[in-house]
Amino acid sequence: MGRKRVLIIGAAGRDFHNFNTVYRNGDDAEVVAFTATQIPEIDDRRYPAALAGKAYPDGIPIEPMENLEKLIRDRRVDECVFSFSDIHYVELMQIGNRVLSAGADFKLLAPARGHVESTKPVVAILAVRTGCGKSQTTRRVVEILKSDLGQERVVSIRHPMPYGDLAKQAVQRFATVDDLKKHECTIEEMEEYEPHIAAGNVIYAGVDYEAILREAEQEADVIVWDGGNNDPAFYAADATIVVADPLRAGHELTYWAGETNLTMADAVVINKCDSATEDQIRAVEASIADRNPGAAVIRADSVLSVEDETLVRGKRVLVVEDGPTLTHGEMDVGAGFVASQRLGAAEIVDPVPGAVGSIKAAYEKYPRLSKVVPALGYYGDQLAELKQTIENADCDSVIIGTPIDLRRVIELSKPATRVRYDLREHDHDALVKVIGAGCRLRP
Repeated sequence: MGRKRVLIIGAAGRDFHNFNTVYRNGDDAEVVAFTATQIPEIDDRRYPAALAGKAYPDGIPIEPMENLEKLIRDRRVDECVFSFSDIHYVELMQIGNRVLSAGADFKLLAPARGHVESTKPVVAILAVRTGCGKSQTTRRVVEILKSDLGQERVVSIRHPMPYGDLAKQAVQRFATVDDLKKHECTIEEMEEYEPHIAAGNVIYAGVDYEAILREAEQEADVIVWDGGNNDPAFYAADATIVVADPLRAGHELTYWAGETNLTMADAVVINKCDSATEDQIRAVEASIADRNPGAAVIRADSVLSVEDETLVRGKRVLVVEDGPTLTHGEMDVGAGFVASQRLGAAEIVDPVPGAVGSIKAAYEKYPRLSKVVPALGYYGDQLAELKQTIENADCDSVIIGTPIDLRRVIELSKPATRVRYDLREHDHDALVKVIGAGCRLRP
């Protein structure tokens, strides 16, 4: 038999990593294409030859997901490997049906197939859904490693978000705000990297995650994996911490790959307990007990703080929230909306009438988002449309619930203030014990 012809179904993240670790140097399979979904402006491109290796001198085409069946037929595909995350099981198997009906096999790789081994201890922060609070948990874990466990050299590595020149983005290091500009980051990238920088931490990202790891190991004694969506870790971890969201109780059992993360966790942090009911929290605890009874269960609050509360109290406010959390994360609101309610805003202004371009399109695609503005900014036009949507709103002030300060990338004529959120465990020692034991570190 000849080499198996493989198509990788992805979203510019896990798909590239699966190729790099499983297929790039293999002799039994040829990857004929990637498909792209979830993220705009990444299809109709190529995975560059500089990253694809000697077996792919012309690189590998990245095609629109809507062409899946045609690609299977035209490129004589034997097997499709599903390689993105945060998707409901029903939708996952609907894609599987498209593949099977077109005549190819449908496959999921075990997370361990793509694991890269580190020479340093690794703590992995994962989640059951997008928007559970991975990044704030990662920042807290870095704080614990430094303050409670005496590890001065801690480096975080973020799940990929490669929206630009893939070859140039192979290995990226962020230690200052200027690095965000240097690497031409989108809002979505800045939302993940900037909070780490603001806390004085170094964070890496990119496309080639073995090369990234080897660079990070040069300046770290402990590596912290900051996951994306609900994707499993790219590295073999000494301690795996999974964040769950009681405001979406039940989702931990119905989305790929959140349930897998839950099942493999050493500890599950139930975040946002200060916003959830006891019944919601107990429902998540019941899921953990059923799927992973040996995991440590840690309740935590997502503590909100507002830069200038006078711009919220008694004001008519427009709320801008983290885009991915609202869109494929399926949340109706975020930290900005919650803070506005708690501080007694006179009105949370409807943003829909003033929405333009891609923001208007997001409301049409996700009609439940009528209360807040999703901060989309994958490319320049979207930034302009986000700014115009904000400017069109009849409000007293703008409440920024995104992880970055939008005022740094968009000039606003309206008064604006930021909402920040940090993890606070109910039992301070619980995470310390999990991390210390997993990584064989002692306070």
